[in-house]
Amino acid sequence: MNTMNITFTDLIGLPFVDGGRDPTTGLDCWGLSTEIFRRYGVELPDYKISCEEASLIHSEVNEQKQFWRRCEGEIPIPALVVIRFAVYCDHTGVYIGNGRFIHTRKGVGVNIDRVDSLAWAKRIEGFYVPEVMALLQ
Repeated sequence: MNTMNITFTDLIGLPFVDGGRDPTTGLDCWGLSTEIFRRYGVELPDYKISCEEASLIHSEVNEQKQFWRRCEGEIPIPALVVIRFAVYCDHTGVYIGNGRFIHTRKGVGVNIDRVDSLAWAKRIEGFYVPEVMALLQ
């Protein structure tokens, strides 16, 4: 998979929109994740769960893990970043290399953070690639 020449500058600052799937008007965290993977040539399924439904998101994340392979060691690009707030894994982003991931949140919009930052290191549950990608590596 070619990871060169993939850009995200058009997404930075895009507003968070609950249920958002349009990269011109706004995205939620899963909408952003699907858009980033699409740019790498990987189509992900869509899940329409409101960001307010943390327990439902958590359940869906756990149910869908059977289709994903947890990354051990070096993290490939792209890799889904699964993030836990309180007791629920209810947030996603995408690892884009050099210790950075792109994600979006209410009140912040699309931004890039470091996976080893104080704000995120302890919240990250893991890094995952779809099984179809794992088979190609």
